[in-house]
Amino acid sequence: MGQDGAIDQRVVRVLDGLGVAWELIPIDPEYADTAAFCERYGFPLERSANTIIVGSKKEPKQYAACVVLATTRLDVNHTVRKLMGVSRLSFASAEETQALTGMMIGGVTVFALPDDLPIYVDEGIAALDWVILGSGSRSSKIKTSPEVFGRLPRTRVVPGLTLPASARPGG
Repeated sequence: MGQDGAIDQRVVRVLDGLGVAWELIPIDPEYADTAAFCERYGFPLERSANTIIVGSKKEPKQYAACVVLATTRLDVNHTVRKLMGVSRLSFASAEETQALTGMMIGGVTVFALPDDLPIYVDEGIAALDWVILGSGSRSSKIKTSPEVFGRLPRTRVVPGLTLPASARPGG
């Protein structure tokens, strides 16, 4: 719980420093995964984004955070691999994600990531007037404007970061 408290404080500090309105939405941790959250609390999947940690397969390991809408699929094999300049890339495991970020899957947020981690945001998110993001904890979500991404260091809005969720893997 101590780790969560430190992350919670960092998230609030970062958000307050960005000068963009935001709202903390308390939730039952059992509904932290995006689809379950949207169904339980009545938020559209089209406004919900996931922060996904990816890592290179070869040493030295390189990681990045990718923010994508829940209705899309991250283009790991092409776009992200090119952005990171690595030959092989995979999704970080739940254990790797927690070790790197201090956060559990379902709660990972861009507002408390390590300072050296690049952040790639799908351009489709920038077109929205509001978006739901993880809060760093499985017991809440953050509703804010995508404008926050333009104010976060190490963040790049990327065209073609995602594919439609119906696209076949490797396609």
